[in-house]
Amino acid sequence: MSYGSLENWKDMKTENKKLEQKHSRMGVSLFGLLISVFGILSTGWVQAQSLSLDSVLKVIERENPMLQTYRNRANAMHAYVAGSRSIMAPEVGGGLWMFPYQKQDYGMMEDTRQVMVSVSQTFTNPAKLKANHEYMASRADIEHANERVLYNQLRAQAKGAYYTWIVLAQKKKQLVESEEILNLMLKVARVRYPYNQEKLANIYKAEGRLYEIKNMQLMNDNGIEQQRNLLLQLMNSAPATNLEIDTVVSPFNPVLVDTTLLSVNRSDLMQLDRTIHSMRLNQALEKAQTRPDFNINFSHMISVGQGMPNQFMLLGMVTIPIAPWSSKMYKANAKAMDYEIGSMKTERVAIMNEVQGMTTRMLSEINTLKKQLDNYEQRIMPALQKNYETVMLAYEENKEELPMVIDGWEALNMTRLQYLDTKLKYYEMIVSYEKEIEK
Repeated sequence: MSYGSLENWKDMKTENKKLEQKHSRMGVSLFGLLISVFGILSTGWVQAQSLSLDSVLKVIERENPMLQTYRNRANAMHAYVAGSRSIMAPEVGGGLWMFPYQKQDYGMMEDTRQVMVSVSQTFTNPAKLKANHEYMASRADIEHANERVLYNQLRAQAKGAYYTWIVLAQKKKQLVESEEILNLMLKVARVRYPYNQEKLANIYKAEGRLYEIKNMQLMNDNGIEQQRNLLLQLMNSAPATNLEIDTVVSPFNPVLVDTTLLSVNRSDLMQLDRTIHSMRLNQALEKAQTRPDFNINFSHMISVGQGMPNQFMLLGMVTIPIAPWSSKMYKANAKAMDYEIGSMKTERVAIMNEVQGMTTRMLSEINTLKKQLDNYEQRIMPALQKNYETVMLAYEENKEELPMVIDGWEALNMTRLQYLDTKLKYYEMIVSYEKEIEK
C-alpha cells in the first residue's frame, strides 16, 4: 500500500466507515487524514527556479575580495615588469675645478682656475636586464597560482555550504510533515479521550514528541540560515540578499587519480612549479652579476683666468664583479637557491604521494556511504514504512494504542533523518575528494 495513492486512501476510508459514524464529530477518518499527509513523502521535493552551484561558483570567482587581492598583486607584478629593463638615471654635476686654497699672484704664473660641468651615465649589462625582466615576470605567475589555490579552498567551502543547505531543506520538509502528522494524532486522540478510547498519558506523550520536533525545526532553520550567510559572504553579497538554491545534485563520477592528473589540476603543485621556475630565474639573475657594467663620464672645464684654454675629459669605466672580494655574495645566493629548489621538489613529491593515498581512502569511504544510502532507500526505510502502516491499521481498528503508533512513526522518522545525515556525510566526502583533485 502506498500512502501517496488516492485509490488506497478511498479504500481505507470505506473500510473505516463504521468508525467514522461512531465518532461523527471527528468529520473525517483518522487514517485517511494521516494517509493524505504522509502521502506528501512520496511526491519528492518541490523545485523552483533558483541559483545553481555553478552560478554560485562563478560569482565567487568574480566577486570574492580575497581573490581580487591576488589579482591586484599579479597586476602589480606586471607593472613592475614594465620597468625591469630600465637603466640608472644619468648624473649631472658642476663645480669649481683647480681653484687654489689661497689667493695667488697670477702675474708670475698661469691662472689654472676653471669651472667644470660633468655628465655621467652608467649602463647596466644587458644580460642583467634580461634576467631581471624574466624574474619579475615569473612573480606575476606565482600570484596567479596563489589565486587558484585560494579559489580551490573557497570553492570547497561553497560546495559544502550548498550541499548542506540542500540536505537541511530536505530535512526541513521531513520535519514539517512530521509535525503535521503528530498534530493530527493529537487531534484525533483528544476527540477519542472523552469516549474512553484514549489515555491521557498517551496524549501527553504525543505532545512531548511534537515539541521535540519543533526544537529540531528551530535548529534546522538556524543551520539553513548559516549556510545562506556563508554563501553570501563568499559571493561578496549583502546579507539581506534573497538567495535560493537549486536542489538538483549532479551525479558523482570518480576519476582515476594519477600524477598526470594531479600535475594538471592541483593549483598548489602549479604554484610550486612556478615558484621553482621563478627561483631558477632569480638564480640566473644572481649569476648574471658576474657580467660587468659600464660607465661613461664627460666633463667640460671652462677657464676663469687668462691664458688657460677650455678643456674636456672623457672617461670610460667598467666594473670587475669577478674580483674575489665582491663575488662571494652572488655565489652564496646562487648556492642557497639550489637548496631551496631541492626542498620544493621534495615537497612536491610528498604532496603527490599524500594526495594519491588520501584520494584512494576517500573513494573507498564514498563507495561505503553510497551503499549505506542504497540500503536505507531499498531495505531499511521500506521495512519501517510497512511497520508503520501495519501499526496504523491496527490502531484504526482499535487493536493498538497510540504509543505504538508513535513508536512506529518515530522509528520511521528518525531513520529518515539518519538517512539525510548519511547523505550529508556522502556529499561532504565528495566535496573533500573534489577539493583534493580540484575538480
